[in-house]
Amino acid sequence: MFVDKVKIRIKAGDGGNGAVSFHREKYVAAGGPDGGDGGRGGDVVFVADTNLSTLVDFKYKKRYFAQNGQPGSNKRSSGKSASDLVIKVPKGTVVRHAESGRVMADLSTDEPVVVARGGKGGWGNMHFATATRQVPRFSKPGLPGEEYEVVLELKLLADVGLVGYPNVGKSTLISVVSAAKPEIANYHFTTLTPVLGVVSVEEGKSFVMADIPGLIEGASEGVGLGHEFLRHVERCRLIVHVVDVSGSEGRDPIDDFKKINEELANFNEDLASRPQIVAANKCDMATEEQLAGFRAFVEAQGYEMYEICAPIAQGTKELIYAVSRRLDTLPPIKQYEIEHVPLAETERFARNVFDIRVEDGVYIVEADWLMPTLGMVDMDDYESLQYFQRVLRQSGIIDRLDEMGIQEGDTVSILNFEFEYIR
Repeated sequence: MFVDKVKIRIKAGDGGNGAVSFHREKYVAAGGPDGGDGGRGGDVVFVADTNLSTLVDFKYKKRYFAQNGQPGSNKRSSGKSASDLVIKVPKGTVVRHAESGRVMADLSTDEPVVVARGGKGGWGNMHFATATRQVPRFSKPGLPGEEYEVVLELKLLADVGLVGYPNVGKSTLISVVSAAKPEIANYHFTTLTPVLGVVSVEEGKSFVMADIPGLIEGASEGVGLGHEFLRHVERCRLIVHVVDVSGSEGRDPIDDFKKINEELANFNEDLASRPQIVAANKCDMATEEQLAGFRAFVEAQGYEMYEICAPIAQGTKELIYAVSRRLDTLPPIKQYEIEHVPLAETERFARNVFDIRVEDGVYIVEADWLMPTLGMVDMDDYESLQYFQRVLRQSGIIDRLDEMGIQEGDTVSILNFEFEYIR
């Protein structure tokens, strides 16, 4: 099964919580705080694997979560950092943020890419000891790892893409010039998935050609089968447009040529300006008048045209050499620039993000990042409560409450923990 587009959820590991601990040893008085730091959460790392050719594995498994860091412990021992979660994808896979569509990674090289970063470990209470606070009964929680819903799109890494109407001879051409063995038959949509073939020009020189399933009018809007695979043309440096110049199926080759180019442009405007070479196939069945008329039209558009008969390899050698010469003048295969994901998707746990509303005289504070912080605070310990109050002030929550007109004695609710407001 060929799958080239899937949606999955990834989450990096949370950082481990810092420990609250005090040194206890015989004959050692007032050993002091010795809670260690939490370990870092594992990253989610994508790696291109040349042994993979489809995203079918992601069709059945949709959630990929890295491990959390271990919490700190006594004796100033830091928690163990978690291992990274490595996800292998076919070479050429583009990772996009599902909601915004922005590119987060382009796996067109062998370099691994960190897409979601693990959270940092929290500080143990050994960091909070001061001359006036010698028994800190609180620590810092670990920060959460980044979490995203992403779309994986496989865009084949091919130098040349074969496009054209169904049954014009694209599969036959690639089978003749390379070792690829696509299914070939005399009916439309024989090719159901893109087929890659390595074309050898001479010793030490070759290029990759992709046979894209046949396009028809309306393909860019979802008509036919080829529309599913138009994304694979986007990376191609050169397009070889295969046309049935004989009109053996009752279509006009000039009209075919125009309609396929319109579909490419409708799908992606950049494809309209992509270099093209025209392969006039089935020339053995065409009349001299058909060949001359089509050549005049193509060359008037500024394109090179080569007459071929793919089944008997007539003219294919000349076409391949022309493609090779043209590739020598073109830039390398397109790579997508990484785009920053909108902050709204990553700042849920940032301390400056919160919401306060008033219901029945109660000031209700909502902030995702407060949950782990509140869980690490000892509400029965004065110094711990002071630390929590300092967190609220540094985050801007106290200032916002003042702006909203809160008065001393009013009730504040934070994650179902209620207390009276004291200035």
